[in-house]
Amino acid sequence: MNAPTSGRVLALFDFDGTITTREMLPDFLHYAVPKWRLRFWKPWMLPLVVAARSGWISGSTLRAILAWVAFRGMPEAEYEAKAVAFARDVLPHALRPEMMERIAAHRANGDVVVVVSGAYDVYLKHWCTTHGLDLIASTLEVRDGRLTGRYLGAQNVLAEKARRVRERYDLATYREIHAHGDTPEDEGLLALAQRRFYRGVEMTTL
Repeated sequence: MNAPTSGRVLALFDFDGTITTREMLPDFLHYAVPKWRLRFWKPWMLPLVVAARSGWISGSTLRAILAWVAFRGMPEAEYEAKAVAFARDVLPHALRPEMMERIAAHRANGDVVVVVSGAYDVYLKHWCTTHGLDLIASTLEVRDGRLTGRYLGAQNVLAEKARRVRERYDLATYREIHAHGDTPEDEGLLALAQRRFYRGVEMTTL
């Protein structure tokens, strides 16, 4: 194994439920999607939400359906504008102060801090830029100026989180890797780290 070439830590943070107090997808849907569309699809979507919470369908399947229902055909400019406003007006009120303190401490030490999230990059990129953080997230596909309702590539969850981190960063060059998560979808991310934090508590085993 190569010796680290940097004294810095690579600090990896999940976003929803880790940096924030809750899953932010429902908030973004209610903020960005026209009310008529939400009302129309709600009776069909509620059973799927229950099925996902019961483990009958995967979270990835539910998110794929939600993306198609909510955003198919939306103009890209409208999607981007809603994301900017959401990052500015909503996200600041959903942050965990203790996690923001950890992020600030890493940045003060000169560490590389990365948000690694399954959420949409369209609003996270603005929030991360404001706070000086790198970002790896999920992207929705755009064609001819409109959203198709499909993900561009794989959703950034489970093993995909670890794969994308390895793709972007040479892990051997960091003195230590820290990872923070809050659900089983973060296990791949946590497995990369020497120091692992689950729901704010450091783990001794994975």
